[in-house]
Amino acid sequence: MKIENYIRDIQGFPKEGILFKDITPLLNEPIARQECLKILIDSLKGQKIDKVVGAESRGFFFGMLLAHELNAGFIPVRKPKKLPFTTISASYDLEYGTDSLEIHTDAIKKGDKVLIHDDVLATGGTAKALGDLVTALGGEIVQFNFLMELSSLNGREKIKDNPIFAAITY
Repeated sequence: MKIENYIRDIQGFPKEGILFKDITPLLNEPIARQECLKILIDSLKGQKIDKVVGAESRGFFFGMLLAHELNAGFIPVRKPKKLPFTTISASYDLEYGTDSLEIHTDAIKKGDKVLIHDDVLATGGTAKALGDLVTALGGEIVQFNFLMELSSLNGREKIKDNPIFAAITY
């Protein structure tokens, strides 16, 4: 089974000039979703994971599944003013603008082994911001873990000092 067969291209979303990779068909197909989760888990080769960080919003889908399979805590990292407790934030550039992310200040303890998951590695801005938040709280990044990587955008360069895995590379 090829999980890329369950990802469709949407031209011009969220704005003209962007080719969006829609994962909703993958989420809707249980066997493909389970195969994708297995590929993501297998990339960790028995590593100990204390926490899984998932980026809003598409990083929540597999991030929560990964946390469950790894018997680890799940940490949602969200857009500004969406988390109810004290937060720290990091800003980043993305292929169609700028944004920032926030994490609760008590989400990670010093020395926690952290898996960072998002749906796509594109320009690397979101991933770098996630890594900055994790390390600011004292976490140790075990792996950046993605459903897919858009290699032509060179996002890997921004996080190259860490292990990186993508289930699909375009």
